[in-house]
Amino acid sequence: MHRKSARILLLGYTLIAIVGALLLMLPAMHKIDDFAFIDAFFMTSSAVSVTGLIVQNTGADFTFWGQLVLLVIIQIGGFGYMSITSFIYLILRVKIDHSNRILLRDNLTLPTTSGALNFLKKLFLLVFCIESAGAVLLSMRFMLDYPLLEALWLGVFHSISAFNNAGFSVFETGLMGYRADITINIVITTLIIIGGLGYFVLLEVYYWANKRSKKLSTHTKVTLVGTAMLLIVAFLSVFLLEYNNPKSIGEFSLWDKILSSYFASVNYRTSGFNTLDLSLFKDASLFFGSIFMVIGGAPGGTAGGIKVSVFVILLLYAYHTLRNSNAVSVFHRRITQDAISKSFVVVVVAFLYISFCVMILSLFEDGGARGFLALLFEVCSAFGTVGLSMGDGGILSLSANFDAMGKLIIIILMLSGKIGILAFAFAVFVKKKPTGVTYPEAKILI
Repeated sequence: MHRKSARILLLGYTLIAIVGALLLMLPAMHKIDDFAFIDAFFMTSSAVSVTGLIVQNTGADFTFWGQLVLLVIIQIGGFGYMSITSFIYLILRVKIDHSNRILLRDNLTLPTTSGALNFLKKLFLLVFCIESAGAVLLSMRFMLDYPLLEALWLGVFHSISAFNNAGFSVFETGLMGYRADITINIVITTLIIIGGLGYFVLLEVYYWANKRSKKLSTHTKVTLVGTAMLLIVAFLSVFLLEYNNPKSIGEFSLWDKILSSYFASVNYRTSGFNTLDLSLFKDASLFFGSIFMVIGGAPGGTAGGIKVSVFVILLLYAYHTLRNSNAVSVFHRRITQDAISKSFVVVVVAFLYISFCVMILSLFEDGGARGFLALLFEVCSAFGTVGLSMGDGGILSLSANFDAMGKLIIIILMLSGKIGILAFAFAVFVKKKPTGVTYPEAKILI
C-alpha cells in the first residue's frame, strides 16, 4: 500500500467515526442522560473498524435510530468507504480517476487496479446476497421469540454485524441467551467465517464453485487451508483447556461443550460475539485467545490482525529453514522473498506496537481482578478488530472502566487495526529520501 493511500484511508475512517459520534450525540439517538463525546467516538470507532468493543450497551442505551447509525457505519467499515464511494460513482456514471482507482485497489487489497471496478460490481452483489440470506435465516429464527418487525430488525442487524465481523448485538446480553441454539450458532459463525476470508477469496471460490474458473490461486488455497487449521486449533484450545472448568463449560453436556467451544473459537479469530463470559475462562485459554486475535483473518476482508497469509508464510519459512531448503514453497509455487520480508516486518511492527500500547495502557488503567492479562487481552482484541473482552464486571467491555486516555489508546488501536499495521506504519512514518550511499556488509553472529 502506498503511503498516500494509507494516510487517506486512516483519515477517512477517522472522519467517519467523528461524524458518526456527532450524530450519536443527538438526543434522538440515545437514551443516556450523561453521554460523553469520547464514549460516542469510541462506539463509532469500534463500528467503523468492525471491532465490537463497547462502552455503552447497544441495545439498551441507543434508540432505533442510534442503532441504525451504528449499523450503517459497520457496513461502511466492513465494505470500505472507498468501495462504497466508487460504487456510487458507478451508479451515477461518474468517471473514477487513476488516483481513486489506486485507493480502491488498496482498500480491497487487490494486486492491481486493472479490473477493480468490475470486481467491485460483482463483489457488491455477492455481499448483498450473503447478508440477505443471513438476515432471512436469522429473522425466521427470531420470529419464534419476537414480533415480525422486531424479528426482521434483529435478523438484519445481526447478519450485517456478523458478516462484517463487527460483533455488535442489539441484545442487552449479547448472544448469551442463544448459547445452546444451533441455528443462531451456525448462521452467525458461518457469516463470520465467510466475511473473514477476504473479498478476493470469496469471488474466486464463487467462480470456481460455479465452474467459471478452472483452479484456485495460491493465495486462495493458503487462505482457506490456513483458516481451517487455525479454526481447528482454536476450537481444540477452548474445548480442552475449558473442558473441566465449572465456571465456563465444565458443567455443560458434551454437545453444548462442543457448540460453545466452536462459537468461541470462531469469534477468537475475527469477531466479538460471545455466548460465554470470557472473564471466567482460564488464563491459558485467554492467552491463546490473544494470539488468535492478533493473527486475525485474511487480507482484503472484514477482519483485522496481522492476517492469515502472513502467519502461514512465516510458518512455511521457519519449516523450510529448519530443513535447510533453498526455497520456500507451497502448493508447488515458490513464495517470493519480498512476501517473506514484508511478513517479517508486519509481525515485528505488530509485536512492538502491541507491547508499547499494553505498557502505556498499564500506566493509566487497571485490569481488575485479572490484572495485566485483562489489559493484554483488550489490546489484542482492539488491534485485531475482534471485540472480545473480559468485561467491566457487567455486560460492557473492559474499556468502559477506562478514563479518556485509556479509551483513546483503544480507539487508536482499533482504527490502526482496521487499515492494517503495515499501512498504519506507512501513514505515520515519513519516507526516507535515498542517499545513494552503499555501506559494506557486516558479519553479525546469530
